[in-house]
Amino acid sequence: EEMDRAFRCGDIDAAFVLNADCAVPLRPDAAPAVQVLLDGSEPNQASMRLNYLQGLLQSAADGARVAPVRLTARMLYNPQQRSEFNFVPGVLGMILTLICAMMAAVSIVREKETGSMEVLLVSPLSPWVVMVAKLVPFFVLSCFDLATLLLLSTLLIGVPIAGSVGVFLSVSLLYILTALALGLLISTLARTQLVAMMVSLLLILPTLYLSGMVFPIDSMPDVLQGMLFVPARWYIEAARKLMIQGVTPDHVVHEAGILLVMLGGILAIALRNYKLRLE
Repeated sequence: EEMDRAFRCGDIDAAFVLNADCAVPLRPDAAPAVQVLLDGSEPNQASMRLNYLQGLLQSAADGARVAPVRLTARMLYNPQQRSEFNFVPGVLGMILTLICAMMAAVSIVREKETGSMEVLLVSPLSPWVVMVAKLVPFFVLSCFDLATLLLLSTLLIGVPIAGSVGVFLSVSLLYILTALALGLLISTLARTQLVAMMVSLLLILPTLYLSGMVFPIDSMPDVLQGMLFVPARWYIEAARKLMIQGVTPDHVVHEAGILLVMLGGILAIALRNYKLRLE
């Protein structure tokens, strides 16, 4: 139970299970068997860790001139080592970021270019009411996009949602709101729709390289590991836990909390940058 909890919390990626034979002193003709459990939610990383452990044991056996320990590997959460189990949560995070941010980014900018922003500025509506009104239609469209992506991933690709579906949807909706708020922030800073779309497309780079979608967070430099401003990083991590590992809701409170703080911060900055006068 302690080992399973450590896996689900993300504290460990591999664990040894030792039996009574391992207590016997090693001999040149003896090769005790040891089971190694690995987090298979990232198949490529699990295979690399297994090869690394085998190399360490082989080097230790050669130095001691004894038979190497026989490893029996077991991949947790993904015994078939299907690569789609690793990429589907990442693709979900990337697509939702692009769609939501790009749709919201051009919203206020389009109002400026068409001249309808003047009508909104002279109306008694407060800035936060205008922003919420801009978020609502895009939020509804994003919910349809999320439903489509989930149907494709579960029915067509065969990636299950091992954890609570309700918790997964709640985290996904929180992430959608964060991505929409990021798009609104871009729209308050950009002057034209072209600039807003180009800035939205630039979100692809941090989503790909700093979210853990392509490269594991643990292998990044400490400076990059400490960067918290990439919403996709926390959503992908929570999605993998809920979809692949089937964790309980308390294991994704950290990721959901960071997304909630980011949502509040981005909305506050966007509201502050909302100009009441046209330039």
